Amino acid sequence: MGNQMALAKRDGANEGVASVGRALSVLTCFRQDDDRLSLAEIARRTGLVKSTILRLITSLEEAGLLIRVDDSYQLGSEIVRLHSIYNAAMGLDKIIMPVLRKLAEETQETAAFYTEQSGQRFCQFRVNSPLALRLDIAPGSFRPMDNASSAQILKMFKHWPDEQPPVPGLPLYTAGATTPHTASLSAPVLAHDQRLVGALTITGPISRFTWEAASRIHEPVMQAASQLCRALGGSLELVWPANGDQMKP
Repeated sequence: MGNQMALAKRDGANEGVASVGRALSVLTCFRQDDDRLSLAEIARRTGLVKSTILRLITSLEEAGLLIRVDDSYQLGSEIVRLHSIYNAAMGLDKIIMPVLRKLAEETQETAAFYTEQSGQRFCQFRVNSPLALRLDIAPGSFRPMDNASSAQILKMFKHWPDEQPPVPGLPLYTAGATTPHTASLSAPVLAHDQRLVGALTITGPISRFTWEAASRIHEPVMQAASQLCRALGGSLELVWPANGDQMKP
């Protein structure tokens, strides 16, 4: 009898772990630019049967992690709350957000701070351009690790300072890398141990944020990156101004 009870408890614990894993797979199946997902699309992405997904969704809705809208589902406000707690715990928001606000006001373009998570670019902080024509990506969004300037910075400085590949002129400018309509200008932010914290990025529509326009804000972008490095105990002296000439695409 004792062994049977122990086995039953273990099986119950295993099922509980499996249920949590299935619930997490429903949440993490949402991708960049997903506003809402249908039940059929969630099933396709997770490989779970619809009856199982509906049971999981009931619990996720009760927790505020999902919201049903008509016949589809979107992430709930609890996700935003957890994201804000994460930012506060990291202690970066009080350091980075004032710098982004100043840059957005000074450059009239969108200022953002990207980190790498799970092989993707993660938009951790963002202050949108005050102009009507702009690219809106909410904090918490993921972008591909492509050839955009922020992705290149994250890849280039990933193992810094243990590995120090040749660094192009900073800040790094790219146009049309993720979409054909946007351009960006990025610089690294290093912490006290000279490890990469993230990429400081200015983004704008390619029709306005040309190479020439980006060249005019080279100095304030690098000053902002240096300010963040100093606040975190790091320095850009090893890579700038020694490589401080801009790299023309």
